[in-house]
Amino acid sequence: MHLKQLSLVNFKNYPEAEFEFSPQINCLVGNNGEGKTNLLDAIYYLSFCKSYFNPIDRQNIRHDEPFFVIQGTFDKEEKEEKVYCGLKRNQKKQFKRNKKEYSRLADHIGLFPLVMVSPYDSDLISEGSETRRKFIDSIIAQYDRVYLDNIISYNKVLSQRNALLKKFHEGRYFDPDSLEIWDVQLVDLGTKIHAARKTFLEAFIPVFQKHFDEISGGKETVHLEYKSQLNGGDFATLLAEAVEKDRVLHYSSLGTHKDDLLFKIGEFPIKKFGSQGQQKSYLIALKLAQFEHIKSIKKCTPILLLDDIFDKLDETRAQHLMELVSSNVFGQIFITDTHATRVPELFEHLDINLKRFTIQSGEVVV
Repeated sequence: MHLKQLSLVNFKNYPEAEFEFSPQINCLVGNNGEGKTNLLDAIYYLSFCKSYFNPIDRQNIRHDEPFFVIQGTFDKEEKEEKVYCGLKRNQKKQFKRNKKEYSRLADHIGLFPLVMVSPYDSDLISEGSETRRKFIDSIIAQYDRVYLDNIISYNKVLSQRNALLKKFHEGRYFDPDSLEIWDVQLVDLGTKIHAARKTFLEAFIPVFQKHFDEISGGKETVHLEYKSQLNGGDFATLLAEAVEKDRVLHYSSLGTHKDDLLFKIGEFPIKKFGSQGQQKSYLIALKLAQFEHIKSIKKCTPILLLDDIFDKLDETRAQHLMELVSSNVFGQIFITDTHATRVPELFEHLDINLKRFTIQSGEVVV
């Protein structure tokens, strides 16, 4: 699978632009702030129905313009697939595949698998557990539609349970029968989510460790651990034991919404003890493992977006990374770089179809 063509109108800093891409390597070069990352974000939109960087759609419309449009043509299993995303200010976003509009955007997720590697991924290390849960969920949701539905339903049930706990507190009463209605649903959905996450991570962690070794040259040892309250026992029993605590707190203190990933280098948190280069290598290894896992499950090679990949990587790690992505494991790749010749030179000795685009102020210049 690869993206053949892309057209943009009023998307971020692009007034209007059209692209025809290589099925292998596409290098986007230019100074910072010219629009290289915005182009990757447009490609991400076509896969996930939203921006990688800004969840507020209207803020992705070019200044003072009334709408934006992103259109792409994919080649998937030797068949053309056309995807359209359009948004007018103060109106609902339109998302279409082959001219047919979706009633649920969730139905599109996973049809055109994609993995983005970005400097913003540092949030996985620096931010709270919610960011890392979303990372897990975004991977599994690309190949397991039931899991995505369970996540959506779990969050709705959790919201209702929390609202009821708050109502009990404000009314100074407690009705265990009313709470049990939501407990039963929360346990059912949470147990399924926990099982899916556990199964996923058992397969994912060895692949992640392999890719970190490839990028670092085997110089460091890293670990990735799944932290969940449900690892300690039956969800229904644990929830019942926590009910008095929940009454005091006025919200649900136990469940899969508290799950986390522990990132370690050696036996210590990489957030505190890893260098910038080690943290960048860790994050890239996570994303390459995501790529390989999705590919193995879906039997379809995702598109790989590498944004500002060379920042904070020393020359040796960067070379190891380029050697890795140039293998036949990976399909279509988009790489942004401020150096006009670095990526082409890294691939010049390989028989690879590489296309370079110079981006300046939201336009492609020759």
